[in-house]
Amino acid sequence: MNLINTGIDKGLIRFDENRDFITYIHQNKKRNYNNPEEKVQAETFLTLALIYGYSVDRIKQFVSVQMGSETKEADIIVYNDNECEETYILVECKKEDLTDQQFNIAVDQAYSYAVAEGAKYVWTTSRIKNQYYEVPDKKPKSRIEIPDIPQFGIKKLAPYKYVKGGILHINTEDIGIIGEPDPNAKQKFFELQVVTESELTKIFTQSHQALWGGGQRNPSVAFDELDKLIFCKIWDEKHPRKNGDPYDFQIFRNEEPEDLLKRIKKIYAIGEKDAPEVFKDGISLTAQETLTIVKYFQRINLNKTDLDSKGKAFETFMGSYFRGEFGQYFTPRPIVKFIVDSLPIDHKSRVLDTSCGSGGFLLYALDKVREQANEYYHPVNDEKDHYTYWHNFAEKNLFGIEINDQIARTAKMNMIIHDDGHTNVIASDGLLTDLEMQKKSDNKEFKYNSFNFIITNPPFGSSIKLSEKAYLSLYTLGTKEIDWLDIKAEVTKKKSLRDRQSTEVLFLEQCHKFLIEHGYLAIVIPDGILTNSSMQYVRDNIEEMFRIVAVVSMPQTAFSATGAGVKSSVLFLRKHNKNQTEKINNKKNKLKESIKKDSSYIETIEKWEKEKTTTIKKLEADAKALNPKASKKEITEIIRADKSTIQTSFTDKVNLLKEELTEKYFLAKQTTLDDYPIFMAIAEDIGYDATGRNTNNNELIEISKELSKFIAHINETEK
Repeated sequence: MNLINTGIDKGLIRFDENRDFITYIHQNKKRNYNNPEEKVQAETFLTLALIYGYSVDRIKQFVSVQMGSETKEADIIVYNDNECEETYILVECKKEDLTDQQFNIAVDQAYSYAVAEGAKYVWTTSRIKNQYYEVPDKKPKSRIEIPDIPQFGIKKLAPYKYVKGGILHINTEDIGIIGEPDPNAKQKFFELQVVTESELTKIFTQSHQALWGGGQRNPSVAFDELDKLIFCKIWDEKHPRKNGDPYDFQIFRNEEPEDLLKRIKKIYAIGEKDAPEVFKDGISLTAQETLTIVKYFQRINLNKTDLDSKGKAFETFMGSYFRGEFGQYFTPRPIVKFIVDSLPIDHKSRVLDTSCGSGGFLLYALDKVREQANEYYHPVNDEKDHYTYWHNFAEKNLFGIEINDQIARTAKMNMIIHDDGHTNVIASDGLLTDLEMQKKSDNKEFKYNSFNFIITNPPFGSSIKLSEKAYLSLYTLGTKEIDWLDIKAEVTKKKSLRDRQSTEVLFLEQCHKFLIEHGYLAIVIPDGILTNSSMQYVRDNIEEMFRIVAVVSMPQTAFSATGAGVKSSVLFLRKHNKNQTEKINNKKNKLKESIKKDSSYIETIEKWEKEKTTTIKKLEADAKALNPKASKKEITEIIRADKSTIQTSFTDKVNLLKEELTEKYFLAKQTTLDDYPIFMAIAEDIGYDATGRNTNNNELIEISKELSKFIAHINETEK
């Protein structure tokens, strides 16, 4: 029900041509509609008339209220008589963008007006949040919070407001016609409301601010606790109940906040049982804090609110929060969308994000499959088949790993917000073995060699130290490569562990382990992996493990808005089968041996070594002849400089030869290994600038179209 349009149709309000001013026709009051409070005022007035059934003859706006020697103005007063002498309900309207503290001040103000006017009930509203009170007949006029104000003709208030299958309106046909209250009439109940993206964003933000309290609680902890209550809200909506049964996530009449908290904790226990690896900690909010959040969310229907609006609202709220302490967990939407759009993911694909953060990649994969469902089933006419198509994918084929418990819970919440609720998100170190993850999470689906697609943005810049993590030895890239031109190492063939390795390098190998043969990896990596000479060994391993599909360079500013300034690219890789990897490895080893043999490398090094040794011995002998009484130590000191020169000359010759052979190897490798095309692109504008502001030009959209064609061609021709 669109209250504004209905109000116009019923002759209750009208607007000027530009909709700058609203006129309340019955009172002939013209007001500035651009004032944020006026928008709330208009909807509240129409709610009282169209939904609660009060005659406009008994509703007055902008009423003077005498407070001692001062005159104040009440926004709306509903009277209990046609003469408008007996004040019944006093309403205070505030703008939507209101902090919890400001709202409480408005409540105090409204209640004081109500007491002065002798009102029976008080309603304070910002539209985002509503609070209702009953004013006792006798002093002291202590506040009694109630679920709702009475509708017209109701003498006995109901114990709650929201029920399954409740009405959204009462009677709009008899507006302005007042009758005597029916002593047998009962309060009508309300169904939960579908809300807009803008309104939902404000609800998320204001409720978080209420828990944060401007510093009374760490913002991270506040976010965590809000997550838990949103989970409870969604689970309560999904809980099976008959028409007319009340929802649990709401205020009940004549109950203490502690009673509400107990009810909420019962709902939360479902999550602890359903996903113990994510929902580890119980609700730590006080009863009063829980009551505050329930007031924000109790009236809305999260499950039925438009999916796109719901997702964008949560993402907008998360974005503003994660750009702070947890910026590294938030991959910008255009990059996520580009990666998912480029890959041929469908409802049968098994998809994993090994560093899922807040779940952005998982959500876009889910949305992609949901859009594909539209091609086969009508969302309404074939609702059950449509739902099954994408929901089975979400429940059985979509997986995420996140090391941070809180962020893992947020990813789970993000998926629940998007109508899923069965997401396989586990809180675990993404570099553990698959068996350890299965044991830790009790989810047996996290298996090596089982995923068709991995889409991820691993953490950059941090290192795994051998002294800290025992699993470094499990990775080829966690050990030092044997230098094929190091004669001694080649003889022993003994590898040694690295002291440390960067996380993004280890994740490259971990993703390879999780993929099936010919599965795809799309990963955001720092450009250093592609360009630094010290990372050549990583590139060597990549070409053995994967067919390099594409390298798409991101602008320097790609991650600036999330607090990271590292130049990065998106690397698309297709896992070789085992035979192909062995074939490449064997070809490279044979090529190296051939180059060493053709250049008589070992013989040359041994010859130079002998020459160096002979020269040094002659140097020692000459020094001894000139200084017959000198000790061995003194002789060593005498020839130190000359010996160093000889050693340096030898080392320079060896290094120069190594460089020549290495260059020869790389040139020969290009013709020895199978040649294939690689998709290359540079994106300079990806839809936003360094501050995150929209540029209205996203080059990734066109790049994605061409890349998806390129991948389709690979799949067709390289089976």
